[in-house]
Amino acid sequence: MRSGLEVLLDDVSGVKGARVGLCCNHTAVDRDLRHAIDLLAAAGVRLVRLFGPEHGVRATAQDMEGVGENRDPVSGLEVVSLYGDDADSLHPDSSTLEDLDVVLFDIQDIGARYYTYQATLGFMMQVAGRVGTRVVVLDRPNPIDGITVEGNMVGPGFESFVGAFPIAIRHGMTVGELAGYFQAHCGVSAEVDVVRCQGWSRDQWFDQTGLPWVYPSPNMPTLETATIYPGMCLIEATNLSEGRGTTRPFHLVGAPWLDPQRLVTLCEEGARAAGLEGVAFRPAAFNPGFQKHAGVGCRGVEVHLLDRRALHATLLGMVVTDACRRADPERFGWRAEPYEFVADVPAIDLLTGSAAYRLAVEAGDPVRDVLESYEPQRRQFVAQRRGCLLY
Repeated sequence: MRSGLEVLLDDVSGVKGARVGLCCNHTAVDRDLRHAIDLLAAAGVRLVRLFGPEHGVRATAQDMEGVGENRDPVSGLEVVSLYGDDADSLHPDSSTLEDLDVVLFDIQDIGARYYTYQATLGFMMQVAGRVGTRVVVLDRPNPIDGITVEGNMVGPGFESFVGAFPIAIRHGMTVGELAGYFQAHCGVSAEVDVVRCQGWSRDQWFDQTGLPWVYPSPNMPTLETATIYPGMCLIEATNLSEGRGTTRPFHLVGAPWLDPQRLVTLCEEGARAAGLEGVAFRPAAFNPGFQKHAGVGCRGVEVHLLDRRALHATLLGMVVTDACRRADPERFGWRAEPYEFVADVPAIDLLTGSAAYRLAVEAGDPVRDVLESYEPQRRQFVAQRRGCLLY
């Protein structure tokens, strides 16, 4: 298994002599953990500028924390932050692309719509297309397999940085494939080339590739975390902690007021009712290090992954969130603060792509019914993506 970066380095003639930008973070490494910035420079590629996604080029910022870097402290290269203090910062300014011949994109995605790196690629493509700069995606595998597709697509009026394009919650695509999808189905016009991975098959998970796992963002420490993230990210849209700043983010869920054993019981009951498999729950206590309830003792559950192939990750998040509401409906609440620069749509609706899940939870309806209502959109996405698959 070889990443697109490693394949490109076999022959850099297509970019040598060009004025090159690189959109990357700390995951842009080869199998020996050497970074693309150093490898490209050593190969004689003229790097002019870096573009940093959410968390920054070196991934030192927490989520939803504006990144103001303008110079990479390691390489000394100019850095354009694509995650600042407002929605405009998510798109590169035309002036930062006009003097470039090509922009390379090399960031490890994790296969979930909410994970913002693929939105950054789409926004980069939009601007690059307007100014005539070529985009080259150095592809990497989808770490949670390239077959499984879960959930609905984002509906009109629910677009945001965690749902910038109409793709499924768990999309089962690589970023190179998503670039083609954005062109074919999302009206994104740009000159794009994809340097494909070599030796990856769609049924492979990241730990089967032989590539080293580099945590893709500060609270995505392991492949297990990435596996449950398409569902457990929904906790971000509540007033509960999703365990940020602990060693088990997204596995740990809780709040100061919850009864851990009651919550475990409700999670288990909800899992049985919904047909959720592949996980178990235990009572837990923890102190979040960041954001909601930071430094305050929380009680709740820890999600244990038992069988990743049996797990429906999106359903897991729906079951756990619903159980949290049932555990204490008086103190449970949806996130009220602006989320990814959107203030007029609830965060839970932005994540799920519509109001259907929130309304069902509030009405006490079975979450399985909501998931089944997503099925026509899931099938539509599966059909649309078929012509964009590269592996």
